[in-house]
Amino acid sequence: MSDTPFGFGLPPEEPDDGDEGKKKDQQSGGGQGPANPFGFGGLPGAGGFGAPGADNPLAAMFGSLNPTDLGAAFQQLGQMLSYEGGPVNWDMAKQIARQTVSQGTPDGTKDASVGPAERTAVQEAVRLADLWLDDATSLPSGAGSAVAWSRAEWVEATLPAWKELVDPVAERVGNAMGDVLPEEMQAMAGPLIGMMRSMGGAMFGTQIGQAVGMLAGEVVGSSDIGLPLGPAGKAALLPVNIEAFGKDLGVSKEEVRLYLALREAAHQRLFAHVPWLRSHLFGAVEGYARGIKVDTAKLEDVVGQFDPQNPEQLQEALQQGMFQPEDTPEQKAALARLETALALVEGWVDAVVHAAAKPRLTSADALRETLRRRRASGGPAEQTFATLIGLELRPRRLRDASRLWASLTDARGVDGRDGLWAHPDMLPTASDLDDPDGFVHREQLDFSELDKLLGEAADGSADKPNLKKDDDTE
Repeated sequence: MSDTPFGFGLPPEEPDDGDEGKKKDQQSGGGQGPANPFGFGGLPGAGGFGAPGADNPLAAMFGSLNPTDLGAAFQQLGQMLSYEGGPVNWDMAKQIARQTVSQGTPDGTKDASVGPAERTAVQEAVRLADLWLDDATSLPSGAGSAVAWSRAEWVEATLPAWKELVDPVAERVGNAMGDVLPEEMQAMAGPLIGMMRSMGGAMFGTQIGQAVGMLAGEVVGSSDIGLPLGPAGKAALLPVNIEAFGKDLGVSKEEVRLYLALREAAHQRLFAHVPWLRSHLFGAVEGYARGIKVDTAKLEDVVGQFDPQNPEQLQEALQQGMFQPEDTPEQKAALARLETALALVEGWVDAVVHAAAKPRLTSADALRETLRRRRASGGPAEQTFATLIGLELRPRRLRDASRLWASLTDARGVDGRDGLWAHPDMLPTASDLDDPDGFVHREQLDFSELDKLLGEAADGSADKPNLKKDDDTE
């Protein structure tokens, strides 16, 4: 990570207004050099709303600042805080993620470019996995191509999905940072509020970059967390992480690679052929994010005690967590929807992969249990991400969902099981995970007649009153 965690750099040594600027700088105590990354020093004006000790949460940030100096201060801030994008500075996030990746993982494993032999091995593993899955699911292959990524390539490929996941929460924090200013200051300090939001974008960019960079050292594919993070139709595996994952398992590297290829290929089939699923999952995350409240008391305390010589305070505050889910029926329902959706996706993949691997891989049971425990506990990066946005992307009821899908296979066959993905209302609910037998043997819902009526309406033929089936369609 860089020594300037927000990426601001230091002010120029030579002021814009030449010697006059130097004199003013000396009078104001601004020649402090690297000790003050914002370059403010003690600005003139012993009194006013910016005086140290005044009831002003930004006094520590600006020193003794009176209203007549706001213009000059804002001009300096505008030069340093030039980011004007959304709630997260994603350029900074990518930079920090790449830096984190280049430092390697705690076990000393460094990132490396993927060689031709590893690319070929991944492509062959995904191709074989798709053949095996043909017997275990009615959903056809969803992988138009198979790629082997380095950790840095994973970061680049998944950032668009992270943006979609994180921006809703970051937007709330950006607004909250403006709201902690006193009302009288909000009326006169529009640029200052913008600066605070830019700082929030930098804070989030730094923290998201660290979390994504750490996660790049743990993931083995593009769908490890149950969400489609990579480009559609592209099955991806990370050879360097697969090797680290299988290091102490006592299983051959080929079997480990093939089992993980089965999981990646199964995810690709599901997301490719259930067109509503991606928006359903991301919508559930966004719905949950809308119910997260920012601890404004903690945020106000951090802003009020901010020391320009220690900007890491803001990052540390984020790491400690500022987000709390609202304890309302709506928020509980949003969390239940999200957890159930994640569990159903991961449970289906678990059941389908086990059906495909069990007859063919001697290590299938051991690898299945290892992956289940890994998903249940989450790695350090997942925990960092959970602290940052107040959400754990973990299928808490993975085992329950897997048992339900397996029971559905026994009762209705592969086609009957996979047919439930045709419509979100046909999927099991959280209560169905409590009573899988009741769901399995419940009368199956049939949406075919509804779909027929909708199709007729689209063709302009729905005005015919006779809705009975023709005799020859019995």
